[in-house]
Amino acid sequence: MNILNKYILEKFLKTFVFVVIIMIMVVVVIDFTEKNDKFIKNNVSYIDILNYYYSFVPFVVSLVTPITSFIATVYVTAQLANRTEIIAILSSGKSFKSIIKPFLYGSIIIASASFILNGFIIPHLNKDRIAFELMYIKSPYFFSDKNVHFKIDDESYLYLERYDNNMDIGYNVTIENFDNLKLKNKLFARQIIWDKDLEIWKFKSWKKRVLNIDGEDVESGLEFDTTLLISPSDFDNKYGLSETLTMGELNDFIQLQKLRGSDEIKFYVIEKYIRYAQPFTVIILVILGVIIASRKSRQGTGYLIALGFSFAFIFIIFFVMARAFAENGTVEPIVAVWLPNIIFGGLTYYMYSLIPK
Repeated sequence: MNILNKYILEKFLKTFVFVVIIMIMVVVVIDFTEKNDKFIKNNVSYIDILNYYYSFVPFVVSLVTPITSFIATVYVTAQLANRTEIIAILSSGKSFKSIIKPFLYGSIIIASASFILNGFIIPHLNKDRIAFELMYIKSPYFFSDKNVHFKIDDESYLYLERYDNNMDIGYNVTIENFDNLKLKNKLFARQIIWDKDLEIWKFKSWKKRVLNIDGEDVESGLEFDTTLLISPSDFDNKYGLSETLTMGELNDFIQLQKLRGSDEIKFYVIEKYIRYAQPFTVIILVILGVIIASRKSRQGTGYLIALGFSFAFIFIIFFVMARAFAENGTVEPIVAVWLPNIIFGGLTYYMYSLIPK
């Protein structure tokens, strides 16, 4: 790496860190102001609050990384252009690629760090953050769904009329077992109760119908114990759950939800695709930022920074809309998540083609 690349790369990374710090300070102050009443009401200690923000800050950093990297790029490039440094570089015989190269190196560093943090480190911190918010910030959770269905294995289905997540009791339970789409047996129970000590389910007042060639056999009893591919956690508050799962845990959870035929699987699939797409978002936005701010403007650096903010705002709108379409089932999750990257990647390529090399 030559002196020019080192100079621009160092300037870019320092600016990125500075912008991230400013952004964190603003977000933390706003967040603390909004939640301070809850802290006082629940008599939360200063140590617990500090621990909460210890896990909250990395979450915010991961959230704003694409935008802060774009803003840092526009700011640094605009400064280079305003000081005619870009003109001097091009006049020395170097191509425009030599200006993009250090920013590309920096974006790859940021993107790689972002992927590692989002996939394997921040989820562990989010466990504490989410637990804190559920305890002190959010309202008490009650599982209110009625007539719940679960696919508990390839050929078994469970039905619950309702579930009390405070007592860990399900009411009017049915389990159906099939063999090649043909009903093999059916189990009814008035209640299903979770035994915390043994980590098993207890069926109360049960009756089982077993279908065979000669007809059916009926068995009944007051209680029996069994294990199922569900646990009380399946009825807990799912708030922020996807953010607490590492990449390996997220893949396992998605496979489990596929097995059960869950309608909520799309939210976790979207989270998975976002983690893979975000590093590419960083790289695309950084290159776009260089192209936008590389020409000296009569309006000064402030105009180019404002222009950069406009593009960042447009990107956020695209991303939010695409995610909403994916969650509503209008668009396939992988298409919706990657659509902003595709659009802005195409825009970046088009704008690059117009710049004199």
